[in-house]
Amino acid sequence: MLLSRLLAGFTRGESDTLRKAMGKKLKDKLDHLKPKFIEGGQKNGYDTKALEKIWQDWEKFASYAFNKSHATCYSWVAYQTAYLKANYPPQYMAACMSRNISNITEITKLMDECRSMGIQTLGPDVNESNLKFSVNAKGDIRFGLGAIKGVGEGAVQSIVEERTKNGPYKGIFDFVQRVNLSACNRKTMENLALSGGFDNFKELGREQYFVENMRGEVFMDSLLRYGTRYQQDKQASLNSLFGDDNPIEIATPEILSAEPWSNLERLNKERDLVGIYLSAHPLDEYEVVLEKICNTKVTALADRASLVNQELVFGGIVTAVREGRTKSDLPYCVTKIEDFSGSGEIPLFGQDYAKWGNYMHEGFFLYVKARCVPRKYNESIIDLRIESIEFLNEVKDSLIEKVTIMAPLQVFDDNMVQELATIVKSHPGKAELNFVIKDSSENMQVNLSSRKGGITVQNDLIMFLKGIPDLEYKIN
Repeated sequence: MLLSRLLAGFTRGESDTLRKAMGKKLKDKLDHLKPKFIEGGQKNGYDTKALEKIWQDWEKFASYAFNKSHATCYSWVAYQTAYLKANYPPQYMAACMSRNISNITEITKLMDECRSMGIQTLGPDVNESNLKFSVNAKGDIRFGLGAIKGVGEGAVQSIVEERTKNGPYKGIFDFVQRVNLSACNRKTMENLALSGGFDNFKELGREQYFVENMRGEVFMDSLLRYGTRYQQDKQASLNSLFGDDNPIEIATPEILSAEPWSNLERLNKERDLVGIYLSAHPLDEYEVVLEKICNTKVTALADRASLVNQELVFGGIVTAVREGRTKSDLPYCVTKIEDFSGSGEIPLFGQDYAKWGNYMHEGFFLYVKARCVPRKYNESIIDLRIESIEFLNEVKDSLIEKVTIMAPLQVFDDNMVQELATIVKSHPGKAELNFVIKDSSENMQVNLSSRKGGITVQNDLIMFLKGIPDLEYKIN
């Protein structure tokens, strides 16, 4: 910018236009400015060849221009963020999540990063959560209450202010006695209950907030009426001429038993409000199959060209099905299937729909073998050809034939062996259990097999194995 003003007499506005043209690689604008630069430079007594050489250098620079001040700032920010992530990892990741609080896709990626860093991300809790993501005393990240659909900033502010002023809430009745029920209304209370915000109150499970009494009234209504009445009587007592500190005596609503929700039903309600599964994942039981047996993530199905003629094995839970009819009035469906990586689609038309359509229902857990093949008369179109579909719960045990645990000798202490033995005994099955024990000091390796028969690989075994440093395991 300075050189264009000194050499060719550009005004400050014109030099800024030149900067924009170079920074944004606007070739037409650069070409428009060149004659003005050459003409202005000649008027100032500079050699035309020198001016042409300067302009050519600028054009080359513009093909990949990166301003020095920008580079300095980026370097400084990179250093700062690297320092924060290295020295304050939970706080740094919580800040990144708060920055993306309305982008659930980005939050999911960040949660995966937290998992790989050994940081636990916990669901919302009215006694620990703030408006945005925060870190508790144990170093775990708490989901922000503001990330729950239908829970406004005013309600969160009311919850946090009362908690800060008078201490943690002791239970759900204490909560409705203290919190501002004008800000924290019925919809907010429902969404907090469904998303797990009250899970640490042991008086009720999530389903009990929505059970009906003999009058057809759900418990949530009784709870809010109790809280409102309590607060009104307390305020009246404080305003009374003879007001005293005697406790307000109002009978708490009767807690009714409720039919427990299935894991899938509970998690789906949670996901509707938060955007992701938090307290668990419906596929946790099948994690070992999806991670160790399957060779394709469902998110990869979006790029079929990269999968042409490969044998694809993937699985997941059906989360949505869209049905319709073609121009030829034939039925079809497009099924959304989800695994731990995200979601993908399985389209079924014609004979494929007739053959596999019965598997396409929300909540079904599927194990799919398929192949991506170019369409016969138009090879630019890649079709997903289904070869087989089975239910994950029916094939899980038969797919896992052998589990091999590999670890150095020092890992196998008495406590570890005892805990592993307890898990193995509680899940008998057909899969072989083998060990590879290494002694690096003696440069020896011993291969062993379990004498107690086979096992059924459940999630508790996998979580146990993942929690031991220096231990690896292999399936089949």
